[in-house]
Amino acid sequence: MAKAPAAKSAQKPAAKEASISNGPQASKEELLRYYREMVLIRRFEERAGQLYGMGLIGGFCHLYIGQEAVAVGVQESVKPGHDKIITGYRDHGHMLAAGMDPKEVMAELTGRIGGSSKGKGGSMHMFDVPTGFYGGHGIVGAQVALGTGLAFAGKYRGDDSVAFVYFGDGASNQGQVYESFNMAQLWKLPAIYIIENNQYAMGTSIERSSSTTELAQRGASFGIPGEQVDGMDVIAVRDAVAKAVKRAREGGGPYILEVKTYRYRGHSMSDPAKYRTKEEVDEVKKTRDPIDHVKMLLEQAKATEDELKAIDNEIKAIVAEAVQFAQESPEPDPSELYTDVYVEA
Repeated sequence: MAKAPAAKSAQKPAAKEASISNGPQASKEELLRYYREMVLIRRFEERAGQLYGMGLIGGFCHLYIGQEAVAVGVQESVKPGHDKIITGYRDHGHMLAAGMDPKEVMAELTGRIGGSSKGKGGSMHMFDVPTGFYGGHGIVGAQVALGTGLAFAGKYRGDDSVAFVYFGDGASNQGQVYESFNMAQLWKLPAIYIIENNQYAMGTSIERSSSTTELAQRGASFGIPGEQVDGMDVIAVRDAVAKAVKRAREGGGPYILEVKTYRYRGHSMSDPAKYRTKEEVDEVKKTRDPIDHVKMLLEQAKATEDELKAIDNEIKAIVAEAVQFAQESPEPDPSELYTDVYVEA
C-alpha cells in the first residue's frame, strides 16, 4: 500500500510590523471595539471547549480560535438586520460578531430551550433573523448556494442588501460553489464570497489537496474578481471588505475575498491535529496572533493597561453569565420536536 506523501507546512502570511502611521488607519475607539469583540469570541470559544470536555456540549463542535479577526473585520461593513450572513459549521464567532446574545448562543450549544434555536440546532445550526444571521450549515459548501440565493433575493427585491457568504478552503473545491459563482456573475448578484483559508480544511494542507492555492482566483473563469487578504489583521480585513461591499451595493456584482487565516485548534473538538507540528502552531500564536496584533496597535494609540483590563474583566463576566444561563436553562420539551418544521404561507 502506497504511503501518503508527508504533509507540508501550510503557507502563512508573512509577518509584518503593526503600524498605525504607515498602515491602515483606525482610531483608538475603533481598535478598542475590535479588541473587545475579538476577545469575546476567543474567551467564549475557550469556555465552549471546556464545556465540551465536560460533556455538556454534545455532537460536533468546531471552534473559531485564531480566526477572530475575520468575522470582526467583515462585520464592520454589515448593515445588521438588513444584510444577510451565512456560513458553515465553524460558526460561533460569526454569531457573536453579528451581535447575537452570548447567552442564547451558549444555551444553544448545550441544547437548552433558551438557545437561539430552542436547543434544536446545536453548534452547527443556529439562526437569528433579527441580526441577519442565516445559519451555520453542516453540509460542506451548502451555504454557498444558499447564500447566493440570499443575494438573489436582495437584488430581486431591490433592497440594497448584500449577502456575506463564508466558506473554507476545503469547501472551495465543491462543485456547487462554482455553480453559484456562475449564477452570481450572470445576474450580477450582491454577494461577497469570503473564503476563510485556514490552510488545513478538515485535516489536509491546501498544498496537498488543491492544484492551485490561489483561492482568490477561483472565480476568474466566470469573470469574478478576487483578492487575498491577511486574515490575522482585522483592519486589513475591514478595509478589503468595505471596498467589495461598496462595489456590490453599486451593482458591480459578486467579489471573492480569500482571507488567509489560521485555526489554533483541530478541525473539531475530536481532532488531535496530528497533521501539523506543535512548533508550527506555536509560531503562529507567537508572531501572528490577531488579538496581539490589535494590542500592539492599541499600544501605539496610547491605550492604557487599565482600559484593556477593564475590557478583559467585562468579557470574563459576560462569558460566565452565558455559561450560567445555559446551565440553568431547561432542556426543550419533547413537543418541540414538532414545532418550526413547516412555515405557513
